[in-house]
Amino acid sequence: MATFRKRGDYQWQAEIRRKGWPYQTKTFESRADAEKWARDVEGAMDKGAFVSRTEAESTTLAECLERYSREVTPMKKGANKEMSVIRKLQAHDLAPRFMATIRGADIAEYRDERLKESVPKTVLNEMALLSHLFNTAIREWRMESLRNPVELVSKPKVRNGRDRRATPEEIDRVLANSKSRELPAIVRLLTETAMRRGELSKLAWANIDMKKRLAFLEDTKNGENRMVPLSSRAVEALNSVPRRISGKVFSMTPDAISKAFSRAQAKARAIYETECKDAGKSPDKTFLMNLRLHDLRHEATSRLFESGKFDMMEVASITGHKTLQMLKRYTHLKAEELAKKLG
Repeated sequence: MATFRKRGDYQWQAEIRRKGWPYQTKTFESRADAEKWARDVEGAMDKGAFVSRTEAESTTLAECLERYSREVTPMKKGANKEMSVIRKLQAHDLAPRFMATIRGADIAEYRDERLKESVPKTVLNEMALLSHLFNTAIREWRMESLRNPVELVSKPKVRNGRDRRATPEEIDRVLANSKSRELPAIVRLLTETAMRRGELSKLAWANIDMKKRLAFLEDTKNGENRMVPLSSRAVEALNSVPRRISGKVFSMTPDAISKAFSRAQAKARAIYETECKDAGKSPDKTFLMNLRLHDLRHEATSRLFESGKFDMMEVASITGHKTLQMLKRYTHLKAEELAKKLG
C-alpha cells in the first residue's frame, strides 16, 4: 500500500513498499499526481509487469560511461582508441544527464553538432558506442525501463572508402624527411603486404619464415589469424631491420607510426612547396596532400589487383578483408580494360 507525505508547502512524496518488489519513491507537486503514480506502479506490480526506473533515473550518462570504460572497453581490441572517445563524451553536455532523461532528440542534436566538427565515420562510431552502452545498461545494469534513444535517430551516411593512391615519388619524399629509423621499413612493408599498422606493430620474428617468405599474423582486426606472403621487396625491408631482444620486429605503437608518418608527410610537403616557389612554378595542389598512413594499405591492395596475378578471393586471403564487398572498395577497374575482356 502506498503512503504519502507532504514535503514543504508545494511537494508530495509517494512511497511504495511491497514484498518482493524494490522500494519505490517519487516526489510530485500535488497529492493527486502522487496518487496517480502510485496507482500505476501498484497496478503494474499486480500484473507482474512492473519495471523499476530507479537505476535509470538516478544514474547519469557520465557514471555509465565510467562503468563502461572499466567493464566493457578493456575487452575490446581498440580499447585505447575507445577510451579517448569516452573521455570526449564525458566532457559533453549530455554527460550530467540522467539516463532516463536522454531522448532521441538529444542524440539527434548531438549527431548534428558533431557532424560540424568531424567526418561522418567518426560520428557514426561515437553513436555506435553510445548505442552499445545503452543496450548494456538495459540488459546488464538493471535499467530495463530504458529505451535505447540512439536506435530512434538516423545515422550519418558514410561515403565509400577513400580512393587516395600514394605515388612512388610521394612515398620516397615522405621517407626522405622522416627522423624515425623504423618508418622506412614500416612504409615499405605496408605498401608490399597490405598489412594494417596494428598488425605490423605486433609482428614478431618468431612468426616470420624468411625461407618460405611468410608472415603469420595472430588475432587480427577481424578476429582471425592470417598468413601473409612476402614479396622480395618485403623480405628486403625486413632484412634492413635490426633484431631486438623483445623479439618484436618494431618498437613503435600504431599511433606512433601514424604520427611519425604525418610529421614526415607535412615536412615533405613544405619542402616541395619551397622548391616550387624557388623554381618559379605553382605546386601541384594534390601532391603530398591529404595523404594518410592507411592509404598505403589501399595502395598495396590496389597493386595486387593491378598485377593481374590474383583473383578477388586470393587478394582477400592476403589482405584479410572479411567480405568481398569491403574489398571491392579497393579495386580500380577501368571501363576500357573491362571492354577489352569482353572482346
